[in-house]
Parts: sequence; structure tokens; C-alpha cells
Amino acid sequence: MKKIQNILAILFAFFCIFVWLITSVQIAAYGDFDFYKREYEKYEVLSELDMEMEDVMFVTTEMMDYLIGKRETLEMYTHVDGAYQDFFNTQDRLHMEDVKHLFLSGLALRRGAFLLAILFLACIFWIKGDVQKILARGYLAGLGITMLGVIILGIWVLLDFNQIFTIFHEILFTNDLWLFDPATDYMIRMLPEGFFADMAIRIGGIFILGLLLLCGVSIWSIKRGNKKN
Repeated sequence: MKKIQNILAILFAFFCIFVWLITSVQIAAYGDFDFYKREYEKYEVLSELDMEMEDVMFVTTEMMDYLIGKRETLEMYTHVDGAYQDFFNTQDRLHMEDVKHLFLSGLALRRGAFLLAILFLACIFWIKGDVQKILARGYLAGLGITMLGVIILGIWVLLDFNQIFTIFHEILFTNDLWLFDPATDYMIRMLPEGFFADMAIRIGGIFILGLLLLCGVSIWSIKRGNKKN
């Protein structure tokens, strides 16, 4: 029964880590819109679009509302490139519809993972034993495997972000709508590849920080349990 409990603890840890991963993406994307302002200034987006920061941020906030399901359509008229016009074209809308579906699917998977984590946790308590210590060890085991993947992915991102960016899109999308032309597509001018590289680092930082905090709690729990014994 102890082995079963340990396996359940590791599975519980993996589902918790997945929940935190999706949460890290949401925090990075929605937690601080000043990040977008800094990125637009860094990559000189305003001059590329011939727009004011207020207008770019209007498009950004409305676009992000669309991705999370708070807005039905992606039609936004603003001052861009010397004219008052719709910022998004047909390709933008089709691709962002795919992105919206992907993002909402991630949130749905997070809810499912959370429920499974609760189920595994209930099973661990039902079997009984030193639950605190078992959960801590299970998390450390899951963390070790996760961090190995994070390190490999992190090195890959630093060495060749363009390659991993391309592979990411080829895996997640069944069409080539994500291939934009800066000459005709305002969205790619607003969100250059460097922006996505910085966002990936931002997500990774939030994700790793949360994992390390839980790691510290787990180590403390194990040491506390050993002292009691």
C-alpha cells in the first residue's frame, strides 16, 4: 500500500505542476500589462505601426480579452499606419481564433488536472500513513523530472529560439496561418519574434519560481517529519 501511495503522490505532483504551468502562462500574459508597454518600446513597435501607445494598448487589451473569451469578435478600429481602420485582417482573425481555442483548451485542461489532483490526494489520505512526508517526497520526484525537461527546453530556447518557435507552431497548429508578412500584417509588427522570446522567459521565470518555493516547503516538511520520528 505504501508503494501505491508513493505512486499516487508522484501523480498528484505532476498534475499540480501542470496546473501551475498553465497558471504561469496566464499570470505572465494577464498579470501585468505594463510588460507589453515595455516590450513595445524595446522593439520600437510604435514607429513600425505609426501608432500612439494608447492605441496600441487598446488593441492589446481587447485582443487579450478575446483570447480568454471575454470578447466575441476580433474587430478593432483604431488609428494605424496613418488611417483609421480595422487593425486585424482576415488571416489575423483566423489565426487568433485558433490561438483562442488553444488557450481556452489549456484552461479546461487545467481544471481537469486540478480535479484529478484532488482525487489522487483523497486516495492518499484514504490509504493513510505519513501523508505530509509522502506528498513532499512525491513532489520532489515529480520536480526532478520536470526540471530536467525545463533545463533542456531552456537551453534550446537560448541557443535557437526561432527553431523551437517554429516547431511549437507546427505541432500546435494544423495550418500555416501563423506565417505573417510584416508588409501587410500589422499584428506581426506589434508582436515581433523578440516579444515571444521575452514572454517565454517571463513564463519560465514565474513557473520555476513557483516550483522552487514548493521545493523548499517539501524539503522542510521531510526534515520536520524526520525530527519527529
